[in-house]
Amino acid sequence: MPADHYKEFALRTLRLAACALMFAGGQSAWAAGQTASDPGLAPTVAADLALEADVMELSHKLRCLVCQNQSIAESNAPLAVDLRDQVREQLAAGNSKQDVIDYVVARYGDFVLYQPPFRASTAVLWVGPALLLFGGAGWLAWRLRRRQEEVAADHGLSAAERERARALLAGADEAAPKPESPESRS
Repeated sequence: MPADHYKEFALRTLRLAACALMFAGGQSAWAAGQTASDPGLAPTVAADLALEADVMELSHKLRCLVCQNQSIAESNAPLAVDLRDQVREQLAAGNSKQDVIDYVVARYGDFVLYQPPFRASTAVLWVGPALLLFGGAGWLAWRLRRRQEEVAADHGLSAAERERARALLAGADEAAPKPESPESRS
């Protein structure tokens, strides 16, 4: 399928989803006939462009509690739509962005933030990847050094092995005693 067919399929799917939302009673911005400029983002609702820019900025910082790994700006889940509306209402009422974030965190916890604050309870989130990286690099360096020591220890030949090697190189293979093979022992 050419790329144009994929785009057309995506747009049709998006329109079907919008119709399903309207039919199910989810008549928010879709019912008003407004669409998003980017199908992956929530539609704009506020007439004030500065307010809508602030809403979208905060919406990208807040995680959707229903969808996995999506912000409330990217999600069309009913809870995400409600959270966007709450953010919009609070900003329109004159609350600062930090007040809105504090309200949402007080209601839903630190999980709602894409960048949780550094606290004792979130220290593993912030320090854990660095510990894993340095621990893995340290283990790899230790293992490589140990492997070099093992290889160096295995390459050391005894005096009898050296003498046997010299005899083999000199062509005196018949004169040297051959070690017993496992087949000849039985």
